[in-house]
Amino acid sequence: MMMMELRHLDAALLVLILGHLSSALEVPLDLPQPPTITHQSPKEYIMDPRENIIIHCDAKGKPHPSFSWTRNGTHFDVEQDPSVMMRPHSGTLVVDLSRARPENFEGVFQCTARNKYGSAVSNNIVVRQSKSPLWSKEKFKPIVVQEGVSLVLPCRPPAGLPPPIIFWMDNNFQKLPQSKRVSQSLNGDLYFSNVRREDSRNDYICYARFTHTQTIQQKQPITVKVLNLDAINDTMADYYNDTELLNEAPVDERKPTFLIPSGHSSAKMVLRGHVLEMECIAEGLPTPEVSWTKVSGDLPGRRASFLHFNKTLRIVNVSESDAGDYRCTARNQLGSAQHTISVTVKAAPYWISGPPKNLVLAPGESGVLTCRASGTPKPSIMWSRNGGPIENSPKDISRKVEDDTIIFTDVQADSSAVYQCNISNPYGYLLSNAFVNVLSEPPRVLTPANKLYQVIENRPALMDCSSFGSPIPKITWFKDSRASTLDGDPYILHDNGTLEIQVAQPQHKGKYTCVATNMLGIYENHVYLETKEPTRIIKQPDDKVVQRGRSVLFECRVKHDKDLLPSVIWLKDDEELPDDERFIVEFDSLSITDVSERDAGTYKCIVNTTLDHDLATAELTVVEPTPAPADLHGRPDPPTDLELTDQKKRSVQLTWIPGEEHNSPIEEFVIQYEDSLHRRGHWHDLARVPGTKTTAHLKLSPHVYYTFRVLARNAVGLSEPSSPSRMYKTDPAAPDQNPKDVRGSGTEHNNLVITWQPLSGLQSNGPGLHYKVSWRPKRPGSDWTTVTVANNSRFTVSGTPTFSPYEIKVQAVNDHGDGPEPAVALGYSGEDLPVSAPTNVRATVVNSTLAELHWDPVPLHLIRGHVQGYKVYYWRRHNLHKHNPDHMEKRILTFSGNHSHGMLPGLHPFSHYSFNVRVFNKKGDGPRSTTQQFKTPEGEPGPPVSLSVTDPSLDSLTLAWSPPHEHNGHITGYDLKYQPVNNSNELGPEEELALAANETSVTLKNLKYSPRYRFYLNARTSAGAGPAFSLEHAVKLEEAVTSRQVDIATQGWFIGLMCAIALLILVLLIICFIQRNKGGKYPVKEKEDAHTDPEFQPMKDDDCTFVEYSDNEDHKPLKGSRTPSNGTVKRDDSDDSLVDYGEGGDGQFNEDGSFIGQYSGKSSSRDNAEGQESSGAPSPINAMNSLNSFV
Repeated sequence: MMMMELRHLDAALLVLILGHLSSALEVPLDLPQPPTITHQSPKEYIMDPRENIIIHCDAKGKPHPSFSWTRNGTHFDVEQDPSVMMRPHSGTLVVDLSRARPENFEGVFQCTARNKYGSAVSNNIVVRQSKSPLWSKEKFKPIVVQEGVSLVLPCRPPAGLPPPIIFWMDNNFQKLPQSKRVSQSLNGDLYFSNVRREDSRNDYICYARFTHTQTIQQKQPITVKVLNLDAINDTMADYYNDTELLNEAPVDERKPTFLIPSGHSSAKMVLRGHVLEMECIAEGLPTPEVSWTKVSGDLPGRRASFLHFNKTLRIVNVSESDAGDYRCTARNQLGSAQHTISVTVKAAPYWISGPPKNLVLAPGESGVLTCRASGTPKPSIMWSRNGGPIENSPKDISRKVEDDTIIFTDVQADSSAVYQCNISNPYGYLLSNAFVNVLSEPPRVLTPANKLYQVIENRPALMDCSSFGSPIPKITWFKDSRASTLDGDPYILHDNGTLEIQVAQPQHKGKYTCVATNMLGIYENHVYLETKEPTRIIKQPDDKVVQRGRSVLFECRVKHDKDLLPSVIWLKDDEELPDDERFIVEFDSLSITDVSERDAGTYKCIVNTTLDHDLATAELTVVEPTPAPADLHGRPDPPTDLELTDQKKRSVQLTWIPGEEHNSPIEEFVIQYEDSLHRRGHWHDLARVPGTKTTAHLKLSPHVYYTFRVLARNAVGLSEPSSPSRMYKTDPAAPDQNPKDVRGSGTEHNNLVITWQPLSGLQSNGPGLHYKVSWRPKRPGSDWTTVTVANNSRFTVSGTPTFSPYEIKVQAVNDHGDGPEPAVALGYSGEDLPVSAPTNVRATVVNSTLAELHWDPVPLHLIRGHVQGYKVYYWRRHNLHKHNPDHMEKRILTFSGNHSHGMLPGLHPFSHYSFNVRVFNKKGDGPRSTTQQFKTPEGEPGPPVSLSVTDPSLDSLTLAWSPPHEHNGHITGYDLKYQPVNNSNELGPEEELALAANETSVTLKNLKYSPRYRFYLNARTSAGAGPAFSLEHAVKLEEAVTSRQVDIATQGWFIGLMCAIALLILVLLIICFIQRNKGGKYPVKEKEDAHTDPEFQPMKDDDCTFVEYSDNEDHKPLKGSRTPSNGTVKRDDSDDSLVDYGEGGDGQFNEDGSFIGQYSGKSSSRDNAEGQESSGAPSPINAMNSLNSFV
């Protein structure tokens, strides 16, 4: 796009020149003239019912014209319809459709603008309402079609105004893919040259977008199922009732035939200037391809294009030469088909040499109005005067009508009028207004005086001398001294007064005078011409071949006129550069880092100024990188061959040659300088440039002896410095800047200390640096006092009034002149203590701990300094409660800034306070104000000092406490809340007691037993309850029981409980005794003698009986015991054995309560034992048997 604009630049210049030479005569609006229509609506106006109707009609004239309208040929009375208004000073109609029906304003409207010199009329404006009708509701049966046949899906959108735009999408609002095989026709139908299985889908939806109403409507979805012949036969039953089956016969490959248009030929008519669209859509298998030719000539190259995969031929801006026969050919491997379209071009009327131009004639002059147009068929011409047929206008002997021309001779003042030329044929019309204005006016030049024209050397120069007068003035030109008129080589004088120099040279610059003359007077105007040097690219970018991943630099150095500011634009392949940070554009270069394959292409440097441009191109080729051994990477070598060019007073261009990169690209160059004049031996960084650049434009300071060096940096590190450049000395100059941070303040009450930040040696720009320090009181009529200060950054002015404003400034000066005019700063002389105190001091108590203080601020002149704020000194004189001591400690609260009130927080309730206020500045506090008092109301009391539990028992305890330390008022009582807490830390129900103010203990009775109790105690005043003192007390059972031991022993329920327990124990002992004696008669000795197995036999699970024991079981030691040498068993005290149970007759219980014991009598030794029980627990069945035997 950028290149198209550049290519059209010269063409636009030519059009501008032609416009100068052929522009119509304009009458200044301060002169009498008939109306001229300046703006009107198009001939076709389609209204949107959602918006107001606006029909434009604007005109100019002197006097300003009035306006009227016709609708359908009859007068349209605007004032009779409240929904219609006409804009002030205009004929534009505005119809408020919120108050009217749109269809009531359809029709043909025409506007007339008139004044006393004539009437101009607008085109016939046809107003119609936009329409977007709904799609007719229709349900489509699924279409089942055999693979390979052609198919057409109809769209048939509703007719709208204007016609809708058609497109096909699916259910997801995605456009359906189109190709050579599937495409949309101009009428919106979807054509398949042959169908495939993948064409099966149930969401072929045609959409119509009505652009004027911005609405979209959709057709009901169409289902298409593409099957092969076998699949069709298998599914016939499924689709018999609700599908449409097409082409049951097998499909073979076939040559193309046209679906549209039909037949071998057709005809088409198109209007000149319109767009011609012809389409040929063919079916066939394989898919045919379509091509176009013109039988009687060639296709129009730039105006012709092929759309819809070559199925549509489109020709824009049709002319008569486009008439003829066009042939479309569809071709595949099996053959071809052709269709011929005969195109006829008709033409609505069009101007041959433009519409007729206004005539301005002096009395007695002659002129011609020409209305020349053409069309097919040939149009007819009708002339009107002031909106009416010219035949019905008053006769005018100075006027003669000859077909398309009106000739005026010897016109007079009453000949002024507006003439309408209407040219029409069946395809349209042209209507144009042109006035005849009879005036007598001396000349005037309309080109602005002293206008400056700038042109590039060796280019054409055009200088305007637009003029007006009646009769038409004669224009002559002079240069500088007016020695002679400019009417020969190299000057060309055009009919409109423009002076042209075809090849402007430097000697042509200067002052030019144009003189306009007619019989009524003379007028002259001066313009100026400057010639500028052309803009040229003196260092064009070179073609580059770069490895992928490396960097590349294109240089584009420009030479231009010093008064023109160029701008540089870089393009890639005639498009804007990618939005990529790898592309770095500077004024004279383009660098690309980390180059990739997509960066390859043509790069163009375009330099533009307001007057000319230049461009250059270069090719970038990207190749694969050459791998390098990893161990060869290293720091770059230092740059070489430093050269200083383009040397100026404040700048210089430094160029260098990069050193070896050592397989690691250079990322940047660091440019350093040494100032041999001020700091020899010290190198400072001056600039950093990308590693792709080898030049740098350096800005310099005056009076410095520069030496430059360059270092290169890559990923490995920084190179050694290059060899220094030659020394470059800049000339001294006056300072460019003044000291910064200029301030004025006083250290004493009668001085002003002016300070500033001094300039460095580099900023001094020359020798002899010193400062002009100036000050004056800030009041009207004060004079500046100036002193010169050297080698210092402060100056003290003594004897100043206390805290007075001063204007101060500090200017840098050296031996070569003064620095720029310094900015004026505001300072103040020294401060002193304030001499006045705040007045009208008062307090408003907000609540028991907060008061709002107010005072009248001290006047600024009595503060004698910058007000820093106000300090409130306050203290509590005494507490209003007799139990609290007095506090006399003074406190200070500071309010920064110039305040007149503040909040005083953190007060003690129920107290008497005193306070005063002082203003302070940087010197200190001023005198105090009168002392005022206020009282704070009662507040919530503090928590009780202590809370303890005494005399706890199982159902009662006593709480004792001490009153709050901070009463904050009169204590009116106490609130006690308590609740039990179990071992799981769960809280029980809460109880609450209200206690009198004079109580300090309370006994709680009838408490339910709980391991712990939690208590909350708070005091109350008239202001409310204060914070609670909380206590959690654990109840010790021993203490509670001891405290109630005597009482329990005398209780009847306790005596009964003990008797029941004794009776139960007696019954259990009897049962145990019975079971033991019964078990002793159980014989086991015989079985023990017969049993030879020494191993212990467990109880059987099936009958729950004891197993038998061997004879030597008694001699077997128990588990965990030791056997002595004599064979006897000795057990430890801690061991358990059956022998223990054989020695006594008492029964024993295991830990689980099961009964064990001996069922034999006592024995003196284990050898004589007749029956021993098993170590296992007896089963319940055996126990019952033993009991039965006993009984």
